[in-house]
Amino acid sequence: MQDPLVSILIPFKDTAHFLPECLDSILNQEYTHWEVLSINDHSTDGSREVVNGFAQKDPRVKVLENEGKGIIEALQTAYAKSNGTLITRMDSDDVMSPNKLQVFVQSLLKRGKGHLAVGQVRYFSDRGISNGYERYEQWLNGLTLNGSNYSEIYKECVIPSPCWMVHREDLDACGAFQPNRYPEDYDLTFRFYEKGLRCIPCNQVLHYWRDYDTRTSRTSEHYAQNYFLEIKLHYFLELEYDTSRPLAVWGAGNKGKEIAKGILKRNIEFYWLCDNPNKIGKSIYGKKMLHYTTLQRLKNSQSIVTVANEEAQKMIRDYFLGLGQKSGVDYFFFC
Repeated sequence: MQDPLVSILIPFKDTAHFLPECLDSILNQEYTHWEVLSINDHSTDGSREVVNGFAQKDPRVKVLENEGKGIIEALQTAYAKSNGTLITRMDSDDVMSPNKLQVFVQSLLKRGKGHLAVGQVRYFSDRGISNGYERYEQWLNGLTLNGSNYSEIYKECVIPSPCWMVHREDLDACGAFQPNRYPEDYDLTFRFYEKGLRCIPCNQVLHYWRDYDTRTSRTSEHYAQNYFLEIKLHYFLELEYDTSRPLAVWGAGNKGKEIAKGILKRNIEFYWLCDNPNKIGKSIYGKKMLHYTTLQRLKNSQSIVTVANEEAQKMIRDYFLGLGQKSGVDYFFFC
């Protein structure tokens, strides 16, 4: 039986400096039955010429122009032209480990449809990696090690983008790249979760994230915190929220305020809680702040927690435990 064709979708824009290392890492893959759909998203540097050079040497590399503008429409263009039965993404400034495709293909063939192959990731940079990125890397890899990625899906993006591979039919069932919602990788993660695709545990680093000042995730407005919070709230209300239960928001910092505004905009009734004595009893956006012990008199409540401090989060978890409530059912950490 012939090895399945893997379609690798690569939007690129002004990454001429990084594209050779990215594409070389694909050419050096142990698994060789692949095609690259590289989509030029209106580059103004020499990116198109760099990819053209690779395409002239290897017919597996195809170069297309974005039929629209931005990464989502670039992905839509690439996917429409792809032929693979297995689909994966790649960022034009990142690097694959030599065994990445092989590990993913073997995992999916062994487990079958309804599964999502994921791998561990590692940041690299000429200037070193910040403590925040290092903590995120360790947290994400810890989830991937056990395939428990969805357990903390409302905290951060739990599927390492673009370190995943999926059967085409499963991606289609999830809506592929159709929703015009940013951040697009986090939105797709929620749709993987919604459709019940099971994450395959992985103990290997298969993808290397390059960090630099002009990386899209650092500079584009589409990756600002308010976009992440809007996606979290959208899918919480769609997938988790039980309208028959009281809803509470715990936290009145910037994230708590963003979530509160989103709920108010949707005309949903909720209780706004905190433990800050300077805010309790006052009104924000016309909503009175209540002490968190209000939860004791709310029957069968659901809570969104927007408190980021790790020590405070431990206290909050203990408090919910004392109320007999469960994470992912009764309360959800949004940070």
